[in-house]
Amino acid sequence: MLDDKLKTQLAAYLQHLRVPVELNAALDDSEASRELRELLQDIAALSDKVSVGSADDPRRPSFEIRRAGTDIAVRFAGLPMGHEFSSLVLALLHVGGHPPREDEEVLEQARALQGEYRFETFFSLSCQNCPEVVQALNLLSVLNPGVSHVAIDGALFQDEVEARGVMAVPAVFLNGQPFANGRMSLAEILAKLDTGAAERAAARLAGKAPYDVLVVGGGPAGASAAIYAARKGIRTGLVAERFGGQVLDTLGIENFISVSHTEGPKLVAQLEQHVRDYEVDIMPLQRAAGLVPAGRDGLVEVKLESGVSLKARSVVLATGARWRQLGVPGEAEYRNRGVAYCPHCDGPLFKGKRVAVIGGGNSGVEAAIDLAGIVGHVTLIEFDGKLRADEVLQRKLRSLGNVDVRVNGQTTGILGDGNRVTGLRLRDRVGGGEQELALDGVFVQIGLLPNTDWLKGSLALSPRGEIVIDERGQTSLPGVFAAGDCTTVPYKQIVISMGAGATAALAAFDHLIRAEAPAGVAEAA
Repeated sequence: MLDDKLKTQLAAYLQHLRVPVELNAALDDSEASRELRELLQDIAALSDKVSVGSADDPRRPSFEIRRAGTDIAVRFAGLPMGHEFSSLVLALLHVGGHPPREDEEVLEQARALQGEYRFETFFSLSCQNCPEVVQALNLLSVLNPGVSHVAIDGALFQDEVEARGVMAVPAVFLNGQPFANGRMSLAEILAKLDTGAAERAAARLAGKAPYDVLVVGGGPAGASAAIYAARKGIRTGLVAERFGGQVLDTLGIENFISVSHTEGPKLVAQLEQHVRDYEVDIMPLQRAAGLVPAGRDGLVEVKLESGVSLKARSVVLATGARWRQLGVPGEAEYRNRGVAYCPHCDGPLFKGKRVAVIGGGNSGVEAAIDLAGIVGHVTLIEFDGKLRADEVLQRKLRSLGNVDVRVNGQTTGILGDGNRVTGLRLRDRVGGGEQELALDGVFVQIGLLPNTDWLKGSLALSPRGEIVIDERGQTSLPGVFAAGDCTTVPYKQIVISMGAGATAALAAFDHLIRAEAPAGVAEAA
């Protein structure tokens, strides 16, 4: 099941096991069970601390990883390969007593959680968002005896997916009821479970002293800005709703110079670790709500949705962008119930079904190509009179027999039966006629919108809502700089955002030293 390279890597990880673990499987005569049996035997052969046994579970194939002689365990229904192989490795390590790499404050909050929580997470092996949720809930179940978790491969348990109305992954159920959809960190999960967490976090932020540079946003631009600012020895803070931004939702990255291939979550983990290597005050799970220009005290104020305000002598705005939505009736109602934005994540849930992709740019055509190998039929809908994707992608698209292309098509509504999508309403922009297409899913791929709604009226924005900047990242407000996809910089690319973040931080430092010696520098002198 595992090739020699994976076996070598896994054997090295298993050396970190501190206590014995048991791999107890519930199997049947299926090919998937045969593969799982082989996988578990391969793992057990790599460490004398791992043994294989049997379990009784209605989901087959499935298995548990149990700390020998205890109730500490995590469960997988299916084969955790693909993106979930890292979840398997971490589950082995954490159940086996290896300490997790997580903030101690978050670990203590997890251990102190009161109550009984039975979690189930549906994932797909092609979903890059799923591992973070699976790993977070696995770790929570190891830390807290009141928590149990099973991660379920939706592609192997299609009947259960249908019965429970799962149309987007990761889909988390708590005590049998829907709990959350989409990527979530352990801290975010705890914030939903621990009702007092937000108030405690706000209280901690309320006493923060002013920063020399405050970065708003945790994507490539924000991380770069924070690193460059901190390297100047000045007081640096970073406040963000989540670390990584759009990159977390990016599957393959092949144009990041010097790295021939990586994946979004892996790059984000490296970005976060790099930031943490410096003295940066990171404040996660916080959304910015308002910006107040510097007053007589020379401090810019950033208001947060929690009600707390942070102040700084300079600010770098790096809030990125989000998927553009259609804005038609039915879209919001059926989001995660047939309306999706990530073909890699949710495509396997539509195996053999009819779907539409809306958008004829590169992302839309790539989505249609990917989905064509999974679903029964794809209809690609483009508003313009022709596709805008690169010709190489269009040639590939035209070679596929289960794809139709509709140009001059305007989606006017998403249709459903109250539970899930059943189709969409399409208007011909040339002929003027309107028709309904019977569908099981709609994948929206129509570009991005800058996350700048909270800045309207505070500084200059372009007609597209982007923050207007000059070549130094300076905005229309003194002491406020911006970088990345939320700005007017052309070409929204990771490498460009990183460079723009560095530029904005250096410009902010230059602003500080021209105003007066920054606090950190003055103290050092």
